[in-house]
Amino acid sequence: MILVVIAALLGVVIGLALPKISPSIGEITGEYIASGPAADALNGLQVDDRPDSTGYDRDSFGFRATDDDGDGCDVRDDVLARDLTDVIFSAAKRCQVSSGTLADPYTGKTILFVRGRNTSAAVQIDHVVALANAWQSGARDWTTAQRYRFGNDPYNLLAVDGPANQDKGSASAAYWLPTNGEYRCEYVARQIGVKRHYGLTVTTSEKRSMLAVLRACPAQQIPSQ
Repeated sequence: MILVVIAALLGVVIGLALPKISPSIGEITGEYIASGPAADALNGLQVDDRPDSTGYDRDSFGFRATDDDGDGCDVRDDVLARDLTDVIFSAAKRCQVSSGTLADPYTGKTILFVRGRNTSAAVQIDHVVALANAWQSGARDWTTAQRYRFGNDPYNLLAVDGPANQDKGSASAAYWLPTNGEYRCEYVARQIGVKRHYGLTVTTSEKRSMLAVLRACPAQQIPSQ
């Protein structure tokens, strides 16, 4: 009886693991079949399996170098003010966030943000589609103005847990997804929305990973803002 139970459990584990280990098995088992608005948008993106990162320089995107709304603060403070609750602004600079509370989408944790040399990094601003990924997906051919717009576009920016942001680095969905499973559908959908808006490509492995996520949420929409 024990052997039967062990064999059954082994079968379940193998059934779940094999599609992720072997893309061809994933194709056969339907791991990469998804439907719905986000999946439809993903299927409309161009696939490029020869991404080119030659010449990439993060500074080419001018992150925090602009002040599009003219309030005297860069986009980091604008995103903190948007994504945090219980926000307190600096007395010296009315648009600068001094403290607040973040319901972190990537980990599901609640983080208390306090501006300071040793505390600010607890909350970081993530480019949902990483700058390096954007570069090799088409941004290398853009003008400086286009790259600056992308680098400071609030649609592609989220306030998130600092360590989670560091762990993600420049990875695409093929190599990194939030540990908070409940946010994965929206995370992938936002990446798709950004790539669609800016005409960026996806790799086959990136697309497969996205489809595997979206398979569980067929009603997932592309975020509007």
